[in-house]
Amino acid sequence: MTASARPTGPRRTARDTALTEAIRLRERGDGASREEARQRLLALSRQWPDDAEVAYQTAWAHDVLEREAEAVPHYRRALAGDGLADADRREALLGLGSTLRVLGRYEEAEATLREAVAAFPDHGGLRTFWAMALYNTGRYEESVRLLLELVATTSEDPTVREFGRAITYYAADLGRTVD
Repeated sequence: MTASARPTGPRRTARDTALTEAIRLRERGDGASREEARQRLLALSRQWPDDAEVAYQTAWAHDVLEREAEAVPHYRRALAGDGLADADRREALLGLGSTLRVLGRYEEAEATLREAVAAFPDHGGLRTFWAMALYNTGRYEESVRLLLELVATTSEDPTVREFGRAITYYAADLGRTVD
């Protein structure tokens, strides 16, 4: 990672302050604030092009404004760099995979989300988005299997929990019948 990726001293403080302010603007939720956040994050990205956290926040700012195609390179830069906390890395993988899926880039989305689930197997959101990408690639049985396993293992519905073992068993082979 280059020196520009890890500002120190007063530069680090200025970067952190600017990043925090941009995140607050994005979180306000109104269009004008989100656009202002996007502009500020683009400026930070130019200043610290190798900063994974800035890249991740810049991607997110584009995503919330439905500028998915513009978010992709920022997600990729964030994931290529060092410095993302595990939670941010997980969410960046989810954001990239979901964004690629929305853009119709189903194979890339599926591969990204498969990688994400391998790294974070207990994250139900990642498994759900992976199932959607599998559906989009025509792998319907695998998609339904993933969703059924997720429902069986995470549902609080007592009737689902009662049949959880059976749901998991049949999810492994949806075409199973008794002769």
